[in-house]
Formats: sequence, C-alpha cells, structure tokens
Amino acid sequence: MDFNIEIDDLSDGAIAHLLNAHWQQMQKYSPAESIHAIDVKQLQRSTLVFWGARNDGKLAGCGALQQLSPVSGELKSMKTNVEYLRQGVAQQLLTAITDEARSRGYDTLYLETGSHDAFKPAIAMYEKHGFVACSAFGDYQEDPHSRFFKKQLK
Repeated sequence: MDFNIEIDDLSDGAIAHLLNAHWQQMQKYSPAESIHAIDVKQLQRSTLVFWGARNDGKLAGCGALQQLSPVSGELKSMKTNVEYLRQGVAQQLLTAITDEARSRGYDTLYLETGSHDAFKPAIAMYEKHGFVACSAFGDYQEDPHSRFFKKQLK
C-alpha cells in the first residue's frame, strides 16, 4: 500500500493523539526515566521536520528528523497507527526521512528505540534498512531499556 507522506505542522491533533498513545504504550515496557519520547510541543522546534503518512486522509503513521549537528541527524517519534501495522507505513516514512537527511548533507542518521521484545519488529526494520547498533549518542546515556543505532549515509 502506498501512503501519502508529507511534512506535517502537527495542527490537526491526529499526530498528537498517536504520539500520546505511543507514550502510554511505552510506559508498559520502560520506567519513566528511560522513555525518550518527546511531546508535540517539543516536536515543533525549528530543528525538527515532522512527517505524517496518510491513507485517504487518515493518519497511518508519523516520524521526525532532528538535527544533531551540521552532518548528523536523529530519527525521532516513529510510530505506526495499529490499524496500519505491517503495511509498509514505517518503511515509507523511513525512506522519506532518510532522503531528507541525505539532502541536508548528513553523513550519519541515528536513532534510539526500546530494548523490550515489543520493539523487535521496529529493530528488525531498522536493521533491514542499514542501521547498525552503536553506543549512546548526543544527550543520551547508556540505558538497559534503550537500544541505539546509526546508519552511514555517505
């Protein structure tokens, strides 16, 4: 299935709702200090570009790109609506965000995700798309509830 992937200004509330559900789900698997999801107000920072994936106007998923340095970025807030799981939403979002990172001239794209078994499908998708395990980056600290990945873009 092809989804309409577009930069989103977060104004319609659909992404906020999806991210709130994501945050609540993560509380099942990680203590509060290990949850690195950011709220919608933080997502509206000028150093972030946010995308929504839609199918007939309905939000299927979302993701963001955070600039870490002039040559690196971080994939943030990747989440698929449960109605669209295993239909290629995350892969299409990842492609769009990776393309944007390359167009910005980034050498490396990083991400942090959970270490619980619930995150295995996401980790498998990231690895399939060339991400490899790495140590904590940016402001992150090593944490048994987190896994860190990077992808060389050049």
